[in-house]
Amino acid sequence: MSVNQTKEKLLFIGIDGGGSKCRATIYSSEDGVIGTGVAGRANPLHGLSQTFESIQMSTELALKDAGMSLGDSRALVAGVGLAGVNVPRLYQDIVNWQHPFADMFVTTDLHTACIGAHRGGDGAVIITGTGSCGYAHVDDKHLYLGGHGFALGDKGSGAWLGLKAAEQALLHLDGFAEKTILTERILNYFKVHNAMGIVENLAGQTSSVYAKLARIVLECANEQDHVAKGIVKEGAAYISELARKLFEVNPPRFSMIGGLAEPLSPWLDKDVIAKLSPTLAPPELGATYFARQKFRVKKT
Repeated sequence: MSVNQTKEKLLFIGIDGGGSKCRATIYSSEDGVIGTGVAGRANPLHGLSQTFESIQMSTELALKDAGMSLGDSRALVAGVGLAGVNVPRLYQDIVNWQHPFADMFVTTDLHTACIGAHRGGDGAVIITGTGSCGYAHVDDKHLYLGGHGFALGDKGSGAWLGLKAAEQALLHLDGFAEKTILTERILNYFKVHNAMGIVENLAGQTSSVYAKLARIVLECANEQDHVAKGIVKEGAAYISELARKLFEVNPPRFSMIGGLAEPLSPWLDKDVIAKLSPTLAPPELGATYFARQKFRVKKT
């Protein structure tokens, strides 16, 4: 589809916003990608202004990638899946936003991820990235689990792994916990030499900062560090239990999404691994499917 053709009718843009990044993709009516843009975090739990800025920036980058002008956002119908909008107040804040689109339909990132993972069909998903949460959609039933945000929940997530690793390193440095190579790796990561150096880098920081330590935890666990293995096993055990809760509504398919989905999967229980299916499409396409459905209903 040429740029001139895109201007003759409305196009759909799918936006997936979470604790680390916001990705926007403009699709043709045949689900072909026209343009994509990626910006910073877009979780309203951590600030509405940041969320709006990331949505706008990712949209502008997607428009540029598509060879379109910024003003063409008014020709886009947006499906927006965001972390944090399961909180009613935040959902209303997003819906009330004076957005730059022709129309906008908002739901949780879990919902759009599930639609995408199963290409519009029923199923269940677990997101394991900066945060963690589970969702199942079977017939007319919806089941949401977790997604309470850092540090109230998100067990088994990147942020949770990073937090637990930092806690153990600090306990080790103070002489209250067993030796772990996590300590040296975290000190090296921050380029510091003592406990206070770690504290200065982490105190008051966001979930995405802690999530960057997850790679270190997984590396140490794979190197058979006892402390790191304990952290990863605890997180994976929670994700396995989360999956089993979702299985209770008998979803026909189950997928895992997010930056930790692949590295964490070998640590899951065997019965959960056996039910894993590959994702069929990304969350942005799921957001587009959601917007198309809502837009059709609105026009009838």
